[in-house]
Amino acid sequence: MTYGDDVPFRDRADAGRRLAARLVDLRHEAPVVVALPRGGVPVAAEVAAALDAPLDVVLVRKLGVPAQPELAMGAIGEGGVRVLNDQVLRAARVSDAALAEVEARERAELERRAARYRGDRPAVPLDGRTVVVVDDGLATGSTARAAVDVVRALGARRVVLAVPVAPPDTVRALESVADAVVSVETPDEMWAIGAWYDDFSQTTDEEVLSYMGR
Repeated sequence: MTYGDDVPFRDRADAGRRLAARLVDLRHEAPVVVALPRGGVPVAAEVAAALDAPLDVVLVRKLGVPAQPELAMGAIGEGGVRVLNDQVLRAARVSDAALAEVEARERAELERRAARYRGDRPAVPLDGRTVVVVDDGLATGSTARAAVDVVRALGARRVVLAVPVAPPDTVRALESVADAVVSVETPDEMWAIGAWYDDFSQTTDEEVLSYMGR
């Protein structure tokens, strides 16, 4: 596949610019843009620049089924937030002990990332603000759902979830938790987020720090 044929986005920066064009009306609300690291950060940087908004991260970790880690049974976030998919937990027969083990491991990674990305800098205050939560795409939406819960717990007045690509059923499901959901592309059939990018190479911690430092 090549960009301009079957793939809508060159890379995350291109996706961010196209997403930002859908969000320009938010500029008068003086929003805060928060990204789901790592892949959401390059997208969010373009959105923050277009909206003249501060950029921060919202730290959330997917809880993968032990025998099938790519399948999300829930997610955790800052402030002790935890969102579980009871249907997946039942179908995969995940025990309380197995869930606790996965959660402890992901909680440790979440804390590592908080220290890595922010260092001694405080998080951007969200109390009373419009907050735009950005990722590079949605599949099941469990991580994004946790991110919305996190920013609400931190005092956000209004939460807009914004992504370059997401399936329609996920968008509809998340409209019940976010005040608005914006997606540039909403394909009926979506096998993988990366299939919608010409360049979907992994975003590194160093790249995240570079964007955060700007």
